[in-house]
Amino acid sequence: MAVVNHVGGEIEEEPDQGVVDEAIYVAVSKDVKESKSNLIWAIQNSGGKKICILYVHVPATMIPLMGAKFPASSFKDQEVRAYRDIERQNMHKTLDEYLRICHRMGVRAEKLHIETDNIEKGILELISQQGIRKLIMGAASDKCYSRRMMDLKSKKAIYVCEQAPASCYIQFICKGHLIHTRDRSLDERNVEVASPLVQQVPNSVRSLRSQSITLGQNHRTDSINSVQELFRRAKSASDEQRPSNVDVPSPDDTARFSTPRNMRGTEVSSDESDRLSKTSPSGLSTCSDSAIEPALTPNSVAESSEIALELSLSHLVIEDLHHLSPPSVLQDGGVNDTLYDQLEQAMSEAHNATRNAYQETFRRGKAEKEAIEAIRKAKASESLYTEELNLRKMAEEELKKEKEELENITSQRDKVQEELQLALDLKSSLESQLASSEVMVQELEQKIISAVELLQSYKNEREELQMQRDNALREAEELRKKQGDDSSSHVPQLFSEFSFSEIEEATRNFDPSLKIGEGGYGNIYQGILRHTEVAIKILHANSMQGPLEFQQEVDVLSKLRHPNLITLIGACPESWSLVYEYLPNGSLEDRLVCKDNTPPLSWQTRIRVAAELCSALIFLHSSKPHSIVHGDLKPSNIILDANLVSKLSDFGICRILSNYENSSNNSTQFWKTDPKGTFVYMDPEFLASGELTPKSDVYSFGIILLRLLTGRPALGITKEVKYAIDTGKLTSLLDPLAGDWPFVQAEQLARLALRCCEMNRKSRPDLHSDVWRILDSMRASSGGTNSFGLSSEGPHQPPSYFICPIFQEVMRDPHVAADGFTYEAEAIRGWLDSGHDTSPMTNSTLAHQSLVPNRALRSAIQDWLQSH
Repeated sequence: MAVVNHVGGEIEEEPDQGVVDEAIYVAVSKDVKESKSNLIWAIQNSGGKKICILYVHVPATMIPLMGAKFPASSFKDQEVRAYRDIERQNMHKTLDEYLRICHRMGVRAEKLHIETDNIEKGILELISQQGIRKLIMGAASDKCYSRRMMDLKSKKAIYVCEQAPASCYIQFICKGHLIHTRDRSLDERNVEVASPLVQQVPNSVRSLRSQSITLGQNHRTDSINSVQELFRRAKSASDEQRPSNVDVPSPDDTARFSTPRNMRGTEVSSDESDRLSKTSPSGLSTCSDSAIEPALTPNSVAESSEIALELSLSHLVIEDLHHLSPPSVLQDGGVNDTLYDQLEQAMSEAHNATRNAYQETFRRGKAEKEAIEAIRKAKASESLYTEELNLRKMAEEELKKEKEELENITSQRDKVQEELQLALDLKSSLESQLASSEVMVQELEQKIISAVELLQSYKNEREELQMQRDNALREAEELRKKQGDDSSSHVPQLFSEFSFSEIEEATRNFDPSLKIGEGGYGNIYQGILRHTEVAIKILHANSMQGPLEFQQEVDVLSKLRHPNLITLIGACPESWSLVYEYLPNGSLEDRLVCKDNTPPLSWQTRIRVAAELCSALIFLHSSKPHSIVHGDLKPSNIILDANLVSKLSDFGICRILSNYENSSNNSTQFWKTDPKGTFVYMDPEFLASGELTPKSDVYSFGIILLRLLTGRPALGITKEVKYAIDTGKLTSLLDPLAGDWPFVQAEQLARLALRCCEMNRKSRPDLHSDVWRILDSMRASSGGTNSFGLSSEGPHQPPSYFICPIFQEVMRDPHVAADGFTYEAEAIRGWLDSGHDTSPMTNSTLAHQSLVPNRALRSAIQDWLQSH
């Protein structure tokens, strides 16, 4: 407790022993690295005092789970409590780390923490609860420190600096540097020194005048008049010697009253001073000391000073009367003996009265001083009582809180015991269920093994039946040809025939919601036919095509098998309907314009689609014994399956070039016909001459390449690309939706497409020798595969796309996986069942584990196996 002493007008603060030994509180954060420098600074400047680590724990409002965070309200109370326990354990670990730092530096330390939703309010609550008088905390984070930093940067530091109690001394540190200090203000236990009071000393001569009047009433003689004259002289001399306003003397000005002055204004000699001391018990200097006693009130100081001044002047008047001795008066002959005796008696009475008044004044001043000291002690006792009462109330409140916490902990313990018992019961039930599940798993494993064996036998039987069916169909076709049946008189039997009622049932009587497309032939519907998802194309009355186109598409697709040609499942001659395999990703045209917000195709996929389309065209143009020209090649006739594998469709206006002549004879095969198809994709020479040749498909293929490259409409695209290449601005034409095109491959692909779009047929490249070689290398460099590429092996070797990448043997039941590769069904299923979710070829993660049967490739393999 601070005590104020008055010594020579100065204030000294005597430190209380409790303040010397009080701890230094250091506020720290959850990050030890961030608050370590502040703690070290506090230890180095602690002077060996105990350090108290102060920490405010803020429970997390979001609880992490499975790589994400969820609100605490979305969890059960038991789960939230478990997470809170983990948070508190981590908090104690952090505080123990701070304590280890203190112990390593040889300082006593302890930890103090509180749990609240706001850090700065938690710090203020700890300051109030613990009565903290010295606190060290961060001014800002270390990254905000600079040499010019003079103010607080942290909102928490600013809030604590403004809201903390006045009795708390706070130092704000940043990166081991003292940034700001908030000093402690005086509290109710400190006493301030009052400034000297300036009081006007009243006119003391008025008192002397009253005494003179009294003296004149008792002695109505001429001699008394002389005494009155002396009083008037003393009054005038007193008024001349002091100012109108007399200040109460301070300790520095006591010399003014230490040497008394007589009525004439001259200093009193030492003998006179001694006489004055004998006359009054304490003298005028004693009166001055009592007047500056700090315990006196301003009124008592002024009153004592007035009385002392009056008595001093009275004393000087009496001394002057003594100087006028009776003998001298008698010698003058002015006074008789009787008058002299009366005058002497009056003077003696006045002297006694003066001495009694002075003694009474001294006693009065002493009594007032003792009374004021008693009042001061009473106020100090009252403040101590109030403080003790507050401490007692705080202790009672803390005791009440502790009791409530103890009751809460007891209730929580009971709840935890109940939950633990429930958990043990649940554990025992789960163990029994686990044991029964293990038995069931063993039984199921045996059933699975037997089912797999049965499935394998069924699979073998199915393969044998399929081979027998294919052989029977082949024999029937050969028999029909030998018997000279007209192929155009009826639908070939290498596929299924459906009735019109089946078509109506599959399309739900041609429900408009199942309509997925519309072309020059008719409408296309999605449907389920004989438990298979199919696409049904139905000829309508105003169709640009007719029965001849229907029969031609049936003849072509029923005899051709290629992975990039759409598979014809069957037909309905009654309604002139064609049934195809269903390809869910729509046409290439729809994907290039991102119809229905479908995702765009990457540049790698576009290169692969170009290579697949080139492979299909080479297959058609090299077909034996007759070459086939598609004649209507455009993105809307290229359909994408579930794995974005492209398949060419719509062979209604294709032409079979029967009059084939070898190119070695410097002649080409062509078909003289009226131009049909889409104008922007049609060969200009075909439009001019009406001669349809394989080079006509090459021109259309070039336009498709430019659309894959730029994503722009086909009209005028050749001129735009040619101008961009000539001016070096090809990058600005590339489709940004495809990603970052490799510029070298993009330029090579653009130049190849422009060669295909040459106006002169003879200047267009050969698909097999020129175009395929470039596209195959591009596809390989972009991470694609030659699953459906052309075979370069000998005539007795199976094509490479017949070989399973896993088993390395000819596939019997080919299936397409999500990576676009075709595998033997047994091999890829085994790969997926063993826990793999990546591609066996590229090692990249598969988008899904669904498998799509590659019926076209299976038929091609069956044909090859029969021929070899």
